[in-house]
This record gives sequence, structure tokens and C-alpha cells, in this order.
Amino acid sequence: MIGPLVIALLLGYLVGSIPFGLLLIRAAGLGDIRAIGSGNIGATNVLRTGRKELAAATLVLDAAKGALPVILASRLLIPPAALLAGFAALLGHVAPVWLRFRGGKGVATGLGVLLAAAWPVGLVSVLAWIALAALCRISSLAALAAFAAAPVTAAFLGQTRIALLALALAVIVFLRHHENIRRLLAGTEPRIGAGK
Repeated sequence: MIGPLVIALLLGYLVGSIPFGLLLIRAAGLGDIRAIGSGNIGATNVLRTGRKELAAATLVLDAAKGALPVILASRLLIPPAALLAGFAALLGHVAPVWLRFRGGKGVATGLGVLLAAAWPVGLVSVLAWIALAALCRISSLAALAAFAAAPVTAAFLGQTRIALLALALAVIVFLRHHENIRRLLAGTEPRIGAGK
């Protein structure tokens, strides 16, 4: 029992810790993404380089690295391992060992985890994210709403394990957005495509 769980943890963490935003920006010859905008390695900050295609690629790849460990663990290991692998993937993204544990905020990776673990829950969160991002043009607010919706949706659907996973993911995402929350409360949070 312990063996598969350890494998799931390692699989999730290692896959989740791949810093796609950093790698794509370097490959494009644009330097270090950590020296641009907010210094974050995620898609929102990659967008600040003006390279929409790189931001889109970062978004897709970060979501994929959340989904892949869940899918692999669910097929190759015991069922609980899939949820653990998803949680570890988010941890890998927000605290990658390769970057001295300074990673992203986990939005795309967390959504990838939710889509792979329980697609209806993930879909509700993605739709909430898209709707709020389109309406208010504030990336952090859209992300926080998406992850707040996830455990509620899972609980409503009677999926207790998914609700617990979604709650754990939401806690991490909210903690990683503590500065954004402060700016939201102060009314100084920048909109998508402006500032940092």
C-alpha cells in the first residue's frame, strides 16, 4: 500500500516541477521569466512578454503536467494514488526543487489536476475562471473563484474524496495568492495585460 503512494508522490512532484514557462521563455531567447513582470513562472506572467503563443503553450503544458500524473497513477497504481499524485503535482509546480522551491501559483496545474481527477468538477472551475477573467479582466480573482468553486462542486456531486483534494488544492492556491488578495482588497490589483 505504501509503495504505490510513494511512487505517486514522486511521480506527481517530479512532473509538476517542470518549469515550462521558464523553459519556453529561455528557448525563445527572452531571458529569465523570473526577471520579467511579477517574476512568476506561470502563463499570466509569460503573457507579459507580449508572446501570446508562449503564454498559451505555458498554460496548456502546465495544465497537462497536473493531469498526467493523475491519469498515470489511476491506471498504473491504486485509486487513492491518483489523487495523491495530483496534489504532489501542484506542490511540484509551486515549490520545484530545481528553482530553490520558488515556483508558480498553481492555477493551470491545479485545474489540470481537477479535470483529470473529476472532469465535471474541473469543468465548472475552468468555466468559472474563464467567465470571471472575461468579465473583470483580473487573473487572480478568476483563479481564486475557480478554486473556491471546486470543493463546493465536488461536495454537491457527492464526491467526498474529490472535495477533499479540491479543498487542499484551493488552500495552496489561496496561500500562493496572498499578495494578490491583499491588492484585491485594496483595489490595486492589475488587470490582465497591464502592470504586474
